[in-house]
Amino acid sequence: MVISLITLATEGALLVPYPAMLDVSHELVEHVAWLLHEHRQTRNARWRRLGCFQQALLTLAHLRKNETFSQLGAGFGISQATAWRYVDETLNVLADWAPGLHEALTGLGEGDHVIVDGPLIATDRIAADEPYYSMKHRKHGMNVQVIARPDGTPLWFSRATPGRTHGLTAARAHGIVQACLTREILVLADRAYQGAGATVHTPYKNHREQPEHYQQFNRDHARLRAPGERAFAQLKSRRILRRARCSTHRIGTIVQAVHTLLTCSYSG
Repeated sequence: MVISLITLATEGALLVPYPAMLDVSHELVEHVAWLLHEHRQTRNARWRRLGCFQQALLTLAHLRKNETFSQLGAGFGISQATAWRYVDETLNVLADWAPGLHEALTGLGEGDHVIVDGPLIATDRIAADEPYYSMKHRKHGMNVQVIARPDGTPLWFSRATPGRTHGLTAARAHGIVQACLTREILVLADRAYQGAGATVHTPYKNHREQPEHYQQFNRDHARLRAPGERAFAQLKSRRILRRARCSTHRIGTIVQAVHTLLTCSYSG
């Protein structure tokens, strides 16, 4: 079901309302609303300007459309500061429901394999922000490690680290290599993870006179890894993560919140 809402376009200082559609299911909005209801009950929260359903819709619109808080707030009849506070609260509630690494790998063991990748979430940074600049991608951003099933279903997203963090360094720091080794899970990764050892398998380095069986291994490896691209593509379906304007400290929370939404979508 498609949810209707009023969003805003800006021209100078003028905000002009127009009808718009949000491509999320009614069931997903209700699920987030129930999580917010439980959160409010636990905290014995006072009366709010928006009900749980409207607050959930506000947050989903923010993730999907990446509009400014002034636009969102005006569309929902609240101030810019209140819109930011409601979205921030909802993201934290959703992030708390995201599975941890060991929980995500539950049920997997010897004979199973997963796909690991470390894509970059582009951010608005200036040249002086060296820790956030990725030489591999030639842009500023945050590194997020992704573990996916063979069919591309995301299992786990790591916290975000500065873009210059090497993929193998991040995988070791997050405990991915050790966790998969303990469970004897085969890991398929790209060349950035060469040298990981354990159960991590990467392609052979390219050489002009590479034996045919090496080339065939690389082709089979690439074919098996290809579905893993879908896991990160699902993150990018939220426009806010195509080029994040928020603080780098919030990107990890946003990723975890989106993971919870993806989990709800699959289970639903």
